[in-house]
Amino acid sequence: MVGNILIYLGVVVLPTAAFWFVLSVPRIVAWFRRRRTPAARAVPIERLAEDLRRVHRALVRLAPGDPMLRRRATRQAYDALLVQACDAVDVPHRLDAVPEGVEREVERLRVEEALRGAGLAIP
Repeated sequence: MVGNILIYLGVVVLPTAAFWFVLSVPRIVAWFRRRRTPAARAVPIERLAEDLRRVHRALVRLAPGDPMLRRRATRQAYDALLVQACDAVDVPHRLDAVPEGVEREVERLRVEEALRGAGLAIP
């Protein structure tokens, strides 16, 4: 009788436990990494506002003859700063999800206005 129970445990429970462990390894490793890495220092909001104003001026000053690479890089830098500012003052945004184009421009304007409403001065 005891032999049958041990065989049952070996055939049913052991493989199930092994699969559960294998599937849990990435989650366990991620947990250990989070505990070992120090928390990232947040950029002061004053610095974010200054960077936003600087990159916004660069974006506005782009001439029609400037290379497309410079235009895209400046827009991406501005979007990244907007995302950081939104995270800093808890303003919801969809800049990561909206594709490049008119929808992105509208989202950018909405985020700028929401940040102004939160007290962050952007020209």
